[in-house]
Amino acid sequence: MKIENLKMPPFNTSLMGVLKGIFDYYDIKISNGMAYAGSGHAFLINIHEVVCPSGPYCWKYDTFYKLLQNLGLETINLGFFHNGSTVDERKKVEQASREHLDAGIPGLAQNMENQTIIGYDDKGLLLVRPWCIECDVTPPMLTFETWDEFGKEIHATFLAFKKVPKKDDAVIIKESLHYAVDLFKNPNQYSLEKYRIGSGAYDNWIKALEQGKAHAHGNWWNATVWSECRKMAAEYFAEIADKYKDEISSLTKELSAQYMDIADLFKQISDKEMAAEKKIPLLKQAKAKDEEAVQKIGVLLKLLD
Repeated sequence: MKIENLKMPPFNTSLMGVLKGIFDYYDIKISNGMAYAGSGHAFLINIHEVVCPSGPYCWKYDTFYKLLQNLGLETINLGFFHNGSTVDERKKVEQASREHLDAGIPGLAQNMENQTIIGYDDKGLLLVRPWCIECDVTPPMLTFETWDEFGKEIHATFLAFKKVPKKDDAVIIKESLHYAVDLFKNPNQYSLEKYRIGSGAYDNWIKALEQGKAHAHGNWWNATVWSECRKMAAEYFAEIADKYKDEISSLTKELSAQYMDIADLFKQISDKEMAAEKKIPLLKQAKAKDEEAVQKIGVLLKLLD
C-alpha cells in the first residue's frame, strides 16, 4: 500500500519537507514561506552548547503543532520509542500507522532525521528519504517489530497528520508573529537541557567557537538549516507586504530584507573552510539583526491589532 501523489520536497529543514509534501497532498494551497513562518519554524534558532547537528530537531514542539493546525494540519502523536521499547509497543504504533495510511492520512517518523511515512508492504513501513540521498539514518523502509534500519540508537517519534479547516490568514499571521517574539522573550519555554533558543542560541554558538568546542558538522548543518528558515521568513514578510498597504506594508518589506540579510550571514557561516574566529563576528551581526527584527515584529503586531 502506498499513498500516491505524496512527495517530500528536498528542503534542508527535513521536518518542513515532510509537512510541505503533506500540504500539497491534501491540496492545501500554501506557499513555502507561509508553511515555514505560519508554523513559526522560520523564526526558530536552537543551538546545543557544543553546536551538535541536533539543534534543528531537539526542542519543544507543542506550540509549533498548534500553529500547524492554523495552517490546516492536525498533528496526531503516535508515541515516542527508544531502545527499550517492547515488541508489543512497536506493533501498536505500526498498526496505528497502517490504519492512518489506509485512511489516506500520511505520517512522519523521526529518528535522527525526519521522514515521510508513505505506505507499507508485508515487510515494513515505507519511508521517503530526504534529499533522495542514501544515508544510514534515513532508511527507505522500517522492518516491522525489529526496526533494524534505525540501528543501535533509537529515539523515534511517530506522528500522523490529518487535514482540518485552515484558519483565516489574519489569524495565521498574528499567532505566528506572537510565537516569533516569544521564542526570544521566553526561550526556556521551548528549549531542552543543554540547548538554547533565541538570543541564547547565538551565545551558545559563539562561546563554543571561542572555546574550540563547536562540532564542525554541527556548525555547518545548523547554519544551513537556520539560513533556509530565515530565507523563508523573508518570503513570508514579502507575502504579507502584498496583503497590506501603507505602514504595515512598509514595515513588512523592511523585515523581509532584514531576514534575507540574516539568511545570507548564516550561509557564510556554513562554510566548512572558514576559520572559527571569522565566524564569530558574523554570528554577532546575525544576533543583532535577529533581535532587531523581533523588536520590529512587536511593532508590527500593534499595527495589526
